[in-house]
Amino acid sequence: MLLSLQNLRQRYQSGAVRPEDIVRLIYKRINAEGDDHVWIYLVPEEAALRCARELGSWSSDRPLFGVPFAVKDNIDVEGLPTTAGCPAFSYVPQRTASAVQKAVDAGAILIGKTNMDQFATGLVGTRSPYGACSSIYHADYISGGSSSGSALAVAKGEVCFALGTDTAGSGRIPAAFNGIVGVKPTRGLVSTAGVVPACRSLDCVSVFSPDIETGARVLEVLAGLDEADPYSRSGQQLADQFTIPKLGIPGDHQMQFFGDEGSADCWRRAVLHARGSELTEIDLTPFHRAAELLYSGPFVAERYASVGAFVEARPASDFDPVVRDIILGGAKYSAVDVFHAEYQLQDLRRTVKKMFEGIDALLLPTAPTIYRIDEVRSNPIELNSRLGTYTNFVNLLDLCAIAVPAGLRDDGLPFGVTLMAPAFSDAKLLRLEHWWEGSQPGNYLQQATGVQLAVVGAHLAGQPLNHQLTSRGASLVRTTTTAPKYRFFALANTTPPKPGLLRVEEPQPNGIEVEVWQLTKEAFGSFICDVPPPMGVGNVELADGSIVKGFICEPYALAGAQEITTLGGWRNYLKS
Repeated sequence: MLLSLQNLRQRYQSGAVRPEDIVRLIYKRINAEGDDHVWIYLVPEEAALRCARELGSWSSDRPLFGVPFAVKDNIDVEGLPTTAGCPAFSYVPQRTASAVQKAVDAGAILIGKTNMDQFATGLVGTRSPYGACSSIYHADYISGGSSSGSALAVAKGEVCFALGTDTAGSGRIPAAFNGIVGVKPTRGLVSTAGVVPACRSLDCVSVFSPDIETGARVLEVLAGLDEADPYSRSGQQLADQFTIPKLGIPGDHQMQFFGDEGSADCWRRAVLHARGSELTEIDLTPFHRAAELLYSGPFVAERYASVGAFVEARPASDFDPVVRDIILGGAKYSAVDVFHAEYQLQDLRRTVKKMFEGIDALLLPTAPTIYRIDEVRSNPIELNSRLGTYTNFVNLLDLCAIAVPAGLRDDGLPFGVTLMAPAFSDAKLLRLEHWWEGSQPGNYLQQATGVQLAVVGAHLAGQPLNHQLTSRGASLVRTTTTAPKYRFFALANTTPPKPGLLRVEEPQPNGIEVEVWQLTKEAFGSFICDVPPPMGVGNVELADGSIVKGFICEPYALAGAQEITTLGGWRNYLKS
């Protein structure tokens, strides 16, 4: 069950739960997962419980009251080791990173430090001595990196939000591969003081969240000037008013999926969903030219400036060999090379700025494909480079970006899209993403595509009946929970096994995990004809108060059923 900020706030306000109840639930979930390589260091449970108790009673003055969170292990927390994914580099900082401190001051509860590609060098999640992370959708596939553990902690419902870093896509690729939201703010909007630099002039602290609302509220808390960070900056947020969004998309001839038809099909569906906006074809050439400067040009020298001397002074065995080669390779460039590249980049920035004058945002796939862990290990450089096709240029061109889920491929693997816009367009992007999610009343996406259906059991992604949705062209909009107004049961004598959802009057301890799928009205009509008794389709209230269609169960079917409400969802029940 994903943990949304709105759901937690409602439960705290009502007195249904206390922060220490949520902390106990989280550690129970983490312990149940075993060694899944998500965490490098966990705050001892008793220490986290002590922080929860010290919060006292609910207070609206603390916008993140009782909200559990995680931080990538290249971000400092006083008294906890920082490794940057390299045990030989480990040190214990005396100060907490500015962004982390803001979250704690707002009432958030730190759970621990998460796994990452070593020195934040990679988009794969496999370059860590603490173990390779895999996608929540399939154990054989990569989680994305470098902020792999942070994304997984959110996707597994072990925290409400997590901080990562993003230099070339590390806060967006893992979001796409795990079906969550990745917010990459304007450079300097969130302080990087207390962050081990990858490319210091380009680094951003990013936010992983289960939904747009949570990501937006966290970003509000973290944003602000910080004298401790020389790259910190502020600026007027660009106007976020629009009637019909104007989106830029590339022509089909510029789209690259490296032979992955599953991702290409998802992209075509995403473009169809965007037909409620005004679409303008844009040329991706200047974006790709900027990206070449980062890893195929002299800007990689900044990675050497960050940790190159340390890497040279230690035995090669202390480092991931791919990471070591990339960092040391930056030493070959001269200051003249960097200046020549800077001149090219300024020209490209001017070109791109003009392109954005006619659109609200650029819509792109977050990643062109997804690879198996063994594929990446066999070809680590080329496949990693492919993953950054639509992400590497963003910070170089001074853009902000938000990555969101955009459905599943026919094989059940996730696909995501990213909206990006010029610096200080963060508020506009968040509003555009609300439009994309279909959460605004009267939004164009919902009008264009029909019906949203919440599923809780055998129709979930990867479950036996999911094909009844995908075969009708349905796409996954988001993963969330019901309002805490439902009891949940494992029904007896059903094939395949199915749950039952029953609305009740008395408040429940938690909401139930659901996936919200989008179908055309025609496909929805066809689908409900196949729903057998005792199941039915009615109205289901979600955690954010919205109402969608969803599976409900007739009470007579509960005879002999096992109540599983406290488990929070069907996947948790199957694991238990």
